Amino acid sequence: MPRLSASSGLAFALALAPAVAHAVEPPAPAERKQLVIISFDGAHDNRLWDKSLDMAKRTGAHFTYFLSCTFLMTRAEGGKAYQAPGHKAGRSNVGFAQSREEIQARVRHIWQAHQDGHDIGSHACGHFDGKGWTAANWKQEFTAFNTALANAWSAGGIAGEQPEGWADFAANDIKGFRAPYLSLSDGLLPALKQAGFTYDASLVTKGPGWPTDAVGLPRFGLPLIPEGPQQRRVIGMDYNLFVRHSMGIENRKDSATFEERTLDAYRKAFQKEYGGNRIPLQLGFHFVEMNGGAYWRALDRFLTETCDKPDVACVSYAQALPMIQNEKKADRSAF
Repeated sequence: MPRLSASSGLAFALALAPAVAHAVEPPAPAERKQLVIISFDGAHDNRLWDKSLDMAKRTGAHFTYFLSCTFLMTRAEGGKAYQAPGHKAGRSNVGFAQSREEIQARVRHIWQAHQDGHDIGSHACGHFDGKGWTAANWKQEFTAFNTALANAWSAGGIAGEQPEGWADFAANDIKGFRAPYLSLSDGLLPALKQAGFTYDASLVTKGPGWPTDAVGLPRFGLPLIPEGPQQRRVIGMDYNLFVRHSMGIENRKDSATFEERTLDAYRKAFQKEYGGNRIPLQLGFHFVEMNGGAYWRALDRFLTETCDKPDVACVSYAQALPMIQNEKKADRSAF
């Protein structure tokens, strides 16, 4: 494993043995769109904000960005006040913003993404494993996230530049959640419901799957997809591929090989659904370019060749949810 600083924000959203969810597949109408849902965890590196927003414009895709809120505060200022359940104040597994200037660039990127129609979701704050957290613990973390987002322009020293719609966005538009490490607890679901989230994306499925329904809350899962010469299954997320390809040790020398393997896996997973039941294909990424950027390059190529295909929609979770719900209503009315 390469030596990584906490401030690098390597918000690895993977539990090595996460729970696997199952969903019942609705009937597939002939004209169903093939949904491709791309998400990013952490959403911190400003250079990669630029890169992802450019990728979206070129390919016509919309993304979900699961934001870690400690990147909206410096350790010296807001970081001292943040306290995760069961941890000392001022602790974060992914560090904090390094300067006010960094926060300034980040909040402008977040606002630009919102204006461009992307989905901003919550990845909690300090990227702690909440597998033992109660509903009250999760509520504490959600409150910290909400406070950090609401005060982000002030934290960057540019309160006077805060857009008119930011307060409403911060209060009402964060509707999706992904748990750090994809690690769940019995307290998470009731806390999500109480906090007003409209979907959760913290599960893992055996293959591409429809969202499950947990007491009225849709829950999405990243799929296991075949990859490599032996076509062994791996979670469709860049970090899992990083571990598969190089045991989590940075290897730039073989970056092109890893890129081709990854693109091949994405293509095959897509074609299986596009030519079959058209179950949504979900793929996850981080704001870190592992193995020399192999996985981001594979993503760019995949979206470039995929998003403009007939009956394909490269959408965020927020966009996909009503489309899926409408499909289910149409399916029920057909009987």
